[in-house]
Amino acid sequence: MNPLLRLKTYGQSIWLDNIHRNLLESGELERMIREDGICGITSNPTIFEQAINGSPDYDHALQALVMQNPGQSPQELFYTLAVEDIQAAADILLPVYESSGHRDGMVSLEVSPELAHDTAGTIAEARALHKRVNRPNLMIKVPATREGLPAIQQLISEGINVNVTLLFAVDRYRAVAEAYLAGLEARRDNGYRHNDVASVASFFISRVDNQVDKLLEQKAAAAPEGERAAILALRGKAAIANAKLAYQVYREMFGSGRFRALAHAGAHVQRLLWGSTGTKNPDYSDVLYIEELIGPETVNTVPPGTYLAYRDHGDPHVTLSLGVSEARDVLQRIAELGIDLAEITRELEVDGVKKFAQSFHTLLDVIANKAAVMSPTRASGGTRRG
Repeated sequence: MNPLLRLKTYGQSIWLDNIHRNLLESGELERMIREDGICGITSNPTIFEQAINGSPDYDHALQALVMQNPGQSPQELFYTLAVEDIQAAADILLPVYESSGHRDGMVSLEVSPELAHDTAGTIAEARALHKRVNRPNLMIKVPATREGLPAIQQLISEGINVNVTLLFAVDRYRAVAEAYLAGLEARRDNGYRHNDVASVASFFISRVDNQVDKLLEQKAAAAPEGERAAILALRGKAAIANAKLAYQVYREMFGSGRFRALAHAGAHVQRLLWGSTGTKNPDYSDVLYIEELIGPETVNTVPPGTYLAYRDHGDPHVTLSLGVSEARDVLQRIAELGIDLAEITRELEVDGVKKFAQSFHTLLDVIANKAAVMSPTRASGGTRRG
């Protein structure tokens, strides 16, 4: 049996961390849903930058937009193209959304990364995108910054599905789950149904190992020869240990009496979603961050290469709830070496926001350059600036 389909028997959903127009128009997404059990899509500024900059698939649509209204800004042009893709993907995934009881079949669209530290701006843009896309299975991605937390709570209270992204630290995850519960409670108190809102908390994986491994190698190089092997043996373990402890917080928060009262009224849990699950270190298994994080009521959003690798040679079995004490020991030993995981996760959040903003700016530059070539004035041989 297809390993991707077998994951469902363990309570894990597989979403695709990718979107581009050819995937939607060629029928490939329908095939992936049918044959591989793909049941959701996530996007981000980097994914859209690669899709629009890396192929001519958007050129015809972009040219039509420019010809219709040459005065549109690059950001307005981008959101028109992105919304078209998100709507198309949401329509394709709508049967999955309906058959899963509104848990899967979701498509995620991120607010501008420039709003990561702007609570009011995030709420306003999330509302606008929610209204513009106008699909029940849309999720708005909101960064898990401190400023993002009140936005998450407010949006959930309004019935807007939220994918909380750029989440690295267990403590911050607890705050995210708290914001979700508070949003549900506000929604209940205002007399609305719970079962019409969903959320996932996207906990990033491989980036943690990338940073911790570098520090472990530095510590090993400076250590006495007899201690080096034990230090190097910790490589590739921090991210999985971190995620396993986050899952324990999930079980605590959503096994509480507080949530049971909400669930009785129809509320969904906020599932943990494992993001950044492509293996970047060639010394590790190319399916490491799927195999070690399989458990009930979770999602793994996988990039195309990891999706293909797991379909080819994945071997699913429950792993997420195993080895919890060992996970605590791994993180304790790393801390004893003087490696501050809290500081690393803070830096990763800052860096993640910065990278998405850079991708967003690159994307807008690409669209601006293409639009300039396509403009009616240029096409008609209008006056050049000299």
